[in-house]
Amino acid sequence: MSEKHYEQMVQMHNKYKEQGFEILAFPVNQFFSQEPGTNQQIKSLVRNFWEAEFPLLDKSECNGINTSEVFKFLRLNCAELNEPEKDQVKRIPWNFSKFLVNKEGQVVNYFEPVIEPINLTKTIENMLTEAD
Repeated sequence: MSEKHYEQMVQMHNKYKEQGFEILAFPVNQFFSQEPGTNQQIKSLVRNFWEAEFPLLDKSECNGINTSEVFKFLRLNCAELNEPEKDQVKRIPWNFSKFLVNKEGQVVNYFEPVIEPINLTKTIENMLTEAD
């Protein structure tokens, strides 16, 4: 999954970056230690192998007691994950979960890991059109 996702994220970033679209990648090692390298090793691999130009941040946790502030924000402000009627926020299920955030910082959409980045094209284009 990772090769295809990284490849498509690079394509999407290159296609829409001039319109203000940005990808922020947060490596996570919580799912069966699938991202075991150091931050520098991960960044080097993604930059050198896929020629990614988007920001690749340090590893963080997306679930549990050590959840990073950015993932707390995303989960709390995501209609698909936040269940206020049950007073709970669902866990992020796996690597390559995707959040689409507009320029005002609002979580617009959430996409499960199985959804390939290329399948977000129409949603991204609609969001960029609305932003103009």
